[in-house]
Amino acid sequence: QLQLVESGGGLVQPGGSLRLSCAASGFTLDYYAIGWFRQAPGKEREGVSCISSSDGSTYYADSVKGRFTISRDNAKNTVYLQMNSLKPEDTAVYYCAVKTSPPYYSGSYYCRAARYDYWGQGTQVTVSS
Repeated sequence: QLQLVESGGGLVQPGGSLRLSCAASGFTLDYYAIGWFRQAPGKEREGVSCISSSDGSTYYADSVKGRFTISRDNAKNTVYLQMNSLKPEDTAVYYCAVKTSPPYYSGSYYCRAARYDYWGQGTQVTVSS
């Protein structure tokens, strides 16, 4: 059974940090493109960051560039999203997802929710003082 499980969300003050984890079972993450997406109330799900399996390249949305870092640990079959300098506008449910059909690129054209096949259940991130 293919499964993704996110963890690491929570309540943090503005300027704080969180690290989200996405653990996979039933498939090997390093074969595929992996993405982190988020959805705030009343808004569409947006691509935050994606990582390619083809060349390891990464993509970041402009709103998180320089603050968030995506990484993968193939030995643990886990992908991470390190989030620093968090802002109230980062508040959302964060999802990890896997793109199991090629191409496995990470650019803005590919880092879109409609292109991803398997999704975790999401983890809430709330940035508030």
